Amino acid sequence: MNWIRLALASLWNRRTTALLTLGMVALSLSLLLTVDRVREDTRASFSNTLSGTDLIVGGRTGSLNLLLYSVFRIGNATNNISWESYSDLRRNSAVDWTVPLSLGDSHRGYRVIGTTTDYFDHYQYGRSQALSFQSGQPFNDVYDVVLGAEVAEVLEYQLGDELVVAHGLGTTSFENHDDKPFTVVGILNATGTPVDRSVHVPLEGITAMHVDWQQGIKLPGFEISADEAREMDLTPDSVTAVLVGMKSRVQTFSFQRLINQYRAEPLSAIIPGATLQELWQLIGIAENALIAVSFMVVVTGLLGMVTVILAGLNERRREMAILRALGARPGHILGLLMLESGLYGVAGLLAGLLLHWGVIALASIWVQGTYGIQLTLALPSPTLLVVLAGFVGLAFLVGLLPGWKAYRQSLSDGLTATT
Repeated sequence: MNWIRLALASLWNRRTTALLTLGMVALSLSLLLTVDRVREDTRASFSNTLSGTDLIVGGRTGSLNLLLYSVFRIGNATNNISWESYSDLRRNSAVDWTVPLSLGDSHRGYRVIGTTTDYFDHYQYGRSQALSFQSGQPFNDVYDVVLGAEVAEVLEYQLGDELVVAHGLGTTSFENHDDKPFTVVGILNATGTPVDRSVHVPLEGITAMHVDWQQGIKLPGFEISADEAREMDLTPDSVTAVLVGMKSRVQTFSFQRLINQYRAEPLSAIIPGATLQELWQLIGIAENALIAVSFMVVVTGLLGMVTVILAGLNERRREMAILRALGARPGHILGLLMLESGLYGVAGLLAGLLLHWGVIALASIWVQGTYGIQLTLALPSPTLLVVLAGFVGLAFLVGLLPGWKAYRQSLSDGLTATT
């Protein structure tokens, strides 16, 4: 006999039940695959955001908070760094380059980053990849602005367009710096990092916007035009954070201690890679919990599959008896039910993969725009491939239970069954 054809014909004869069982198995596997892919891509997105920076310096705060607001644009700074302290840091003989960052404003939900042209020279992401321009050039005027790729695409900005920066970080703001508009002079290539969702302006531009503001409030009856502000001393009073590159990485730890013990004001210095590992340790418990829940769902799918096969045995007693009458041995019946169970596993795995890729393809657009995480259509990790292979093997093995029950049914029992 062609046992595969026979198993497929038997499943087709019970196609409604078979499809529901297949859907249950596919959904459980799709959940496991999707959780693992989101976990892998989240780690990759965070790890690729910044490279080539030895230290990040900010006001005294927790290391994770400093990393999140300065690099990933998540959260807010508790304190700033005075310009005098930044200048002192920059003059240190161990420092090769610095990139100051000033945060706190936004444009239509996207964060505005005040910085210098050193940002475009020294900021690196991925495997030491430098920023590059899709069009235009770095800013060279107080009211110039360089857009990340996503900002330009979503808001449909082109070179020469004007935009107004809003005070604060909300998606909707009632306080706009509309008296000092900025002109788009550059658009960066996509990086897959928070840079894509950032609006970059000169530090002087940040100062110019706030010359007639105090304590976050516009001074009533006190107006300074954009041209008047341009003629003023626009050296900032403070910056939010500083990216630091050392002349020698050997000096990184000693300079970090120097910053953490800085007497002029309380500062914090972190090593990005080490702090990122702290983040993984922090969220590792949640990751493991999600993986454990996914595994339990897969086991539940297997148990449900066995339950469906067992529940259908009574209805198939005549079928089994006819096969026995045609010369099938009890071992053949056992093998047939194991084969059916295995086919559920193989078909469920293929359907689960397709469903997983479909979910990732649909969710990637929203996740990229909302959280800046690039979800990829990729094969499962090697470890998960081993798990999936084990699942298929287990799917065949769990067929032993209904197969053993059918094995014990006698020929006469099957032929005398009544409805």
